[in-house]
Amino acid sequence: MAKAERQAAVEEITEQFRGSNAALLTEYRGLTVKQLKELRRSLGADTQYAVVKNTLTKRAANEAGIAGLDELLAGPSAIAFIKGDPVEAAKGLRDFAKANPLLVIKGGVMDGKPLSAAEVTKLADLESREVLLAKAAGAMKATMANAAALFQAPLSQFARTADALRAKVEQGGAAVSD
Repeated sequence: MAKAERQAAVEEITEQFRGSNAALLTEYRGLTVKQLKELRRSLGADTQYAVVKNTLTKRAANEAGIAGLDELLAGPSAIAFIKGDPVEAAKGLRDFAKANPLLVIKGGVMDGKPLSAAEVTKLADLESREVLLAKAAGAMKATMANAAALFQAPLSQFARTADALRAKVEQGGAAVSD
């Protein structure tokens, strides 16, 4: 590979790192081209899965200001550059790795912080962003409903007490007139 080609490749990988929310590293040794195509499709449109050269990727990561990937870049490496939801991509990689044990998740980086393979698995076990937001909204709605009920309680209790007192006065007034 000529020096100009290497520099262009480093710049392209650097831009991928800078434009991504997360990047997950895998070892793809033994996977067929058909399996790699299937993996790319399963990751979705927001994730680009690319086979990379380790030395060029190390240089690109350093230029992008990402630390902690050097020890992960050994052997045949491929990176999933994630522009969308990292949880969905991590789930896609985890599920594909279960079906195809030749794919090994090495780790990655998210928000500039390195992730181990175990942390990527934990990320894959999370629910999607939409589900977590829906749960948070439901919890907030329940809290608001509880607060509204709490503020209404003294008024409704006063109304019941006044109604009971009125009913007692009416009963007592009927007994007096007899």
